[in-house]
Amino acid sequence: MTEPPRPPGAGDSGPQPDPSAPYGSGEPPTAPLSGAPGAGGYPPPGDYPPPGGYPPPGAQPPPGGYPPPGAQPPPGGYPPPGGYPPPAGAPGYGAGGGYPGGGGYGPAGYANNDEKTWALVAHFGGAAGVIIGGGLLGWVAPLIAMMTRGQQSPTVRAHAVAALNFQITWTIASVLAWVITVITCGILFFVPMLVWLVPLIFGIIGGVKANEGVLYRYPMTYNFVK
Repeated sequence: MTEPPRPPGAGDSGPQPDPSAPYGSGEPPTAPLSGAPGAGGYPPPGDYPPPGGYPPPGAQPPPGGYPPPGAQPPPGGYPPPGGYPPPAGAPGYGAGGGYPGGGGYGPAGYANNDEKTWALVAHFGGAAGVIIGGGLLGWVAPLIAMMTRGQQSPTVRAHAVAALNFQITWTIASVLAWVITVITCGILFFVPMLVWLVPLIFGIIGGVKANEGVLYRYPMTYNFVK
């Protein structure tokens, strides 16, 4: 007795198609072609969007949006109120880059050369008057500086008054020294010489300080003039 013929593929080994599956679902999967999407296909794995989507997390705008908070315009808008500060060291401005203050410009803190000249006259002129007048004329130059320029310039007046008070004090001391010399019939002739050395030396020191723009405070002085 012969075996009835079997359907094609009935005796083959391997998985049999599921009759209940849709047509074509039992076909074995095929490897993706070269260049097709999938493993080894296109696009490369690195070209897919990152999990967070575009743009990447590192390129996200800041929480406050653009521009960043530090680049926000000032409350008054651009430029800031009062304008931009000048660059440091610019000609005509102070060393710190700010605008020059009152009295901060000019030679050695003076408003102009004329003020400096009269301040030096008050101090050096007092020392010269000590030499010329034997210690009795040191007050002349400071008095002239105060009367001539001190009425218009408080700076010159301050220098002139300081020198004038000092020279008047030591002019009185020189007069007393000459009186002592006369009373002693010249025995103490060196006393006036020692006395007028004091206003001479300190007058020169005051002039040097005035040249630097500093008001020198004379020692051993009585304030006759305010």
